[in-house]
Amino acid sequence: MNALTHNALPTTAGTPFEGGFYVGRLQLDGAEYALIVSPKAQGELDEASLGKYGENLTDARSCNDGLANTQAMAGAGSDLARWMLALDINGFTDWYLPSRDELELCYRHLKPTTQDNWASFRDGDNPSSLPVGYPYTAESPAQTSAEAFRADGEQAFEPTWHWASTQYSPSHAWIQDFDDGTQTSDHKGDGYRARAVRRFKVTP
Repeated sequence: MNALTHNALPTTAGTPFEGGFYVGRLQLDGAEYALIVSPKAQGELDEASLGKYGENLTDARSCNDGLANTQAMAGAGSDLARWMLALDINGFTDWYLPSRDELELCYRHLKPTTQDNWASFRDGDNPSSLPVGYPYTAESPAQTSAEAFRADGEQAFEPTWHWASTQYSPSHAWIQDFDDGTQTSDHKGDGYRARAVRRFKVTP
C-alpha cells in the first residue's frame, strides 16, 4: 500500500482516485488511512454469501481492519473473500471486503437515498473514522452530493443490505442497509450485496 500526504487527498467523497473513488479517512493501529471504494461494475457482487454458517472466525472480528478480516475469511474457504482478494481493478490488486467501520464510512459519505436514517441507539457510531463518527440522526447523514453515487447513479450503492467482513458470531456477521443506515447482523449464509474497498496510509 502506497502512502500519500494530506494535501494529495480529494476534498469531496466520490471523487475518482487511486483506482476507485475516495470515501474518507480512518485510523487503524495508530496510523491514518484513506479509504477507496471500487468501481461498481468491477468490484460489486449481488446476492453473495459471507461464508460457512457456524464457523467461528475469531481472526475476522475486527471492526476496522477489513483486509485482515478478508484474509482470515479466505483462509477459511470463503468464496466471497477469495473473489475480493483476487480483484485487479485499474492496476490495483489490494481490494478487500470492508469491515463494519469501513462500510459505515461508505454509507456516511456516499449515502444514495433521501430516506430518513433509522437512527437507533448505536447506528452510525464509528470510533475508527476521522473525524470520529457519532450515531445518526434522522437527517444526518444526508444524501451524498456526488451525483454518480446518488440513487440510480452509475456508482451508487444499491439501497439494500451490504455485507461487512466483521464477524459477529459463529453464525452471524455485520450488515448495513444503504437505504436508511440500519446496522445489524444476519446469517452468514444469506445473500446480500458486497462491494470491494482498498486503503492506503496517509502521512502529514
